[in-house]
Amino acid sequence: MPDITQTIVEEALAYGRAFTEKGKPAQYIPYLSQVNRDLLGLSIQTTDGRRFSAGDCRVPFTVQSIAKVVALALALRDRGERYLFSGRVGLEPTGDPFNSIIRLETDKKPYNPFINAGAIAVVGAIKGRSGAEKFRRLLAYFRRLCGSDTIDLCQEAYVSERETGDKNRALAYHLKATRMLEGDVTEDLDVYFRMCSLFVTAEDIAHLALVLANRGVDPASGEQLMEEAHARIIRALMLTCGMYDGSGEFAVKVGYPAKSGVGGGIAATLVDRMGIGVFGPALDARGNSAAGIAVMEYLSKAMDIRLF
Repeated sequence: MPDITQTIVEEALAYGRAFTEKGKPAQYIPYLSQVNRDLLGLSIQTTDGRRFSAGDCRVPFTVQSIAKVVALALALRDRGERYLFSGRVGLEPTGDPFNSIIRLETDKKPYNPFINAGAIAVVGAIKGRSGAEKFRRLLAYFRRLCGSDTIDLCQEAYVSERETGDKNRALAYHLKATRMLEGDVTEDLDVYFRMCSLFVTAEDIAHLALVLANRGVDPASGEQLMEEAHARIIRALMLTCGMYDGSGEFAVKVGYPAKSGVGGGIAATLVDRMGIGVFGPALDARGNSAAGIAVMEYLSKAMDIRLF
């Protein structure tokens, strides 16, 4: 199995650049529609302390659905597996779009924590006496998992998310009506909009993926940031549900756990080996980074790192 090198990283980025023309930034959120689609960055961090970066790896972008990984990790710490998965959210993939409401009409419980309805239910499970307290706790945990104290809210993106978030409001009120969401709908939605609007870089999400790869331990500090069992659950869900309704195809073509966001990020984890962060805002029809997927495919083939 070939080892990662700076040459492979730069080759992967060069290969991915051709795919920026095959997508475009998310159009339904005004802030995202203005992002330069040609940006592309890659960061890889290994469990033995090596770092490799190329391209726009330090350009800030909004984390969007990758934040669902952190929310799930915190909710698991707060409530445990039994509470979350027995009554709040499921563990099954779905072929529906990430913001679909149709399954809630028949099944009530969201299929998994990485679709929007599931993530809103997860936010509702995070402990806090108010939405503000929940977000403070989530932000602090986010910074620890990403190894960066500078991660903060992008106010412009937050306002844009909030003003165009009517579909998510519909999901949240449906969850409330079916008792999948117990707290204040307005406050939990605000936490959801805020967590999706955090500014990160490819290096930040590579570190998050590294902690997951290292079974919940930050290799830099040696601190256990999440339970090993929780890291395993999250990696499994990333593999089956992390790339929206393109998760099955990604598993076949790339073959390792990953979570995408419509801001253009992809965080991928290879257990006991490395965390990978990619940023490429030109999205395909499913809401995944077109160039980011191409970069991941190149890395998978070059290093022969498929799970299957």
